[in-house]
Amino acid sequence: MSVSPDSAKPSQSNMTSQAAAQSANADTAFNSMPYLSHFSSDVANSWLLPDGVVDVLFEDAHKQEVLRHQLTKQLIAHGYQLVNPPMIEFTESLLSGASEDLKRQTFKIIDQLTGRLMGLRADITPQILRIDAHHGGTGIARYCYAGDVIHTLPSGLFGSRTPLQLGAEIFGCASLAADIELIDVLFSMVNTLNMSAALHIDLGHVAIFKRLAELAELSDNDTEHLMHLYANKNLPELKRVCQSIALGNDFYALARFGHDIDNLLVKLSETAQQDTQVVTAIDELQRLKTHLQEQWQCPVSIDVTELSGYHYHTGIVFNGYINSETQPLVRGGRFDGMQSGNQLTSNQPREATGFSMDVSRLLAHTQLESPIIVLVDYQALSNVNQEQMQILLQQVDSLRQQGYRVTMPLDIADRPVGMTHCLNFVDNQWQLQAV
Repeated sequence: MSVSPDSAKPSQSNMTSQAAAQSANADTAFNSMPYLSHFSSDVANSWLLPDGVVDVLFEDAHKQEVLRHQLTKQLIAHGYQLVNPPMIEFTESLLSGASEDLKRQTFKIIDQLTGRLMGLRADITPQILRIDAHHGGTGIARYCYAGDVIHTLPSGLFGSRTPLQLGAEIFGCASLAADIELIDVLFSMVNTLNMSAALHIDLGHVAIFKRLAELAELSDNDTEHLMHLYANKNLPELKRVCQSIALGNDFYALARFGHDIDNLLVKLSETAQQDTQVVTAIDELQRLKTHLQEQWQCPVSIDVTELSGYHYHTGIVFNGYINSETQPLVRGGRFDGMQSGNQLTSNQPREATGFSMDVSRLLAHTQLESPIIVLVDYQALSNVNQEQMQILLQQVDSLRQQGYRVTMPLDIADRPVGMTHCLNFVDNQWQLQAV
């Protein structure tokens, strides 16, 4: 049976109606699956990073890596042993003795191998405690580190949840000499950088408040209440509260005169003035302030009511600020480590002091030398013979060893951003020419 060509084709009107029906069916199917209607926006949203999490790109990434290298090199040169703890640990060790703030800042996950709870580190210092407990021995030990940490919440407005933390710790020395050494190392590090800002140090000493709380036999609730009033600088309410507690005038004097370390002792009661621990703490603050001013010509402020690390720190504390920033670049101070080796069961604290900083915060305040960015001429590269290519490769290798950034293009449009020089083939030799 034969079929004519015309009878084999559907009419134009039939085709139009079928297309419309198919389109209607497609729209119905699309609307019946609402997740498809948001597919494009979902894909775009999947590329968004969480609040407080950013990419460090290009020149900033290069600058950050250079800073990490320069700073850790300085610490190693001062006798600090570099360690690199893992990003995750079981919470039993990672959060042993940790403050409530640190526990809140720690992401927790389940180990699929054992079913035990693990934490993503929010601070490297607790890991240094573990390392020293197993490898530090009984003498003085120095450690340094640089690594990423992850926070559940940003620190301050627009703070990072993924800072690059760098720090140093000294274990096994109870004297002020260890704190002074760390301060000196910190300034030696900062002074090697091409910084556009100066470092300001804010000193405190939690042992003064702790000792007064012991002498007054304050309850935990009273202690927390006073710390809250100190943090909010609420002097009227503090004065009212201090009228009803033992040594209340001393606690009020800490807030009223605690910035004047040279005269603080005379503002305290006779009980406090005769207490060895209080006198020693004030003397340490005076000595450290004098050292900073004379050795480093550093602006120094005192605040003995800075108790944000009260449950962790045991003595001298310091924060380092650059310019008028509200969040410190550097945090440091005294804390208790753990006895090491076969002394682990003795539960005796091991004296320790240290500091840490977020290297990423330095990016806005430091500059690197302008790079020399070289492009090999593509046309010359395409036409060279084997001998000329070998000479080119040797010259490119020599330039790269000198710190130049040399790109050998893959096509004529392949050009690096910020190119400063071109390597051309002129007079039968490769010549470096400024653009």
